Amino acid sequence: MSYRVLVAAIAVALLATGCGNRSAGQGRSDVQGKVFTSTSVTEQGKPRAMVEGTRVELRFTDDGRLLANAGCNQMQGPVTLDGGKLQVSDLGMTAMGCPNPDLHTQDQWLSKLLSAGPAWKLDGGTLVITGSGAEIVLTAEAPAKLEGGTWKLESLIQADAVSSVPGRVPATLKFENGKVSVFTGCNDGSASYKVDGQTITFESLVHTDKACGADETSVEKAVLAALSGQVTYKIDRSSLTLTNAKGEGVQLKS
Repeated sequence: MSYRVLVAAIAVALLATGCGNRSAGQGRSDVQGKVFTSTSVTEQGKPRAMVEGTRVELRFTDDGRLLANAGCNQMQGPVTLDGGKLQVSDLGMTAMGCPNPDLHTQDQWLSKLLSAGPAWKLDGGTLVITGSGAEIVLTAEAPAKLEGGTWKLESLIQADAVSSVPGRVPATLKFENGKVSVFTGCNDGSASYKVDGQTITFESLVHTDKACGADETSVEKAVLAALSGQVTYKIDRSSLTLTNAKGEGVQLKS
C-alpha cells in the first residue's frame, strides 16, 4: 500500500470513528436549562401504558440537577451525564398522595429507571433514555419568547415574598418591536424598552389615570413598579419574572 493510500485510509477510519462516537462527547451543556417531555415510552419492546393525561418530564437545571415528573410527585437530584450515562447521585422524591394508585406506581417506575444509571443520547431536540428494559423518547420544549404573545399576571413579588394577585385582577403585558403595551387591571398604558442580556430598560411610560378599586390599585402599583427603569427579567418555560432594583416585581404566564 502506498503512503498516500495509507494516509487516506487512516483519515477515513478516524472520520468514521468520530461519527460513530458523536454522542459520547455530549454532556451537561447539551441539555442544561432545557425541559424534555415524552412522546413515546416502551418497555420490553412494547408500548408502556401511561396514566391518562400524563407524560414523563425531565428538566435539567442550570446548577446541575435533574427534575423529573411522571404525573404526580416531583423527583430531583444532582445529575452527571459523562460517558453516555445519566447518573443521579441522590434522587429524592416528594411524598404527595396521588389521587390514582397507578400514578404512584408510575412514579416508582420512573424513579427506579433513573436511579439505575440509564444510557442517554441526544439527536437534535430529541432525547432518548434507555435502561432497565425501557426506552423513553422525549422532545425539547420550545422556550417562550418575550415578544409576540400576551403575558398574564400570575403573582406579585415583594422582596423575597411571592403573593397571589388581589381579587384576581387581570393585568397583562405585551412586548413587540421595542414597545410594551400595558393593562394594569384598570388603566391602559405603554412604554418603550430595550433588552440587554438579562435586563430590560423601560422608558417613557405613560398610562391613563382612571379611578380604580382597592385591588386594582394594588395591582397597578406593582405592575408599574416592575416597569420602572432598568429591571431584571427571566423567562422560565411559560413564566416571565420582572424584578426591579428594590426587589419588587411581578410574575406572568404566557
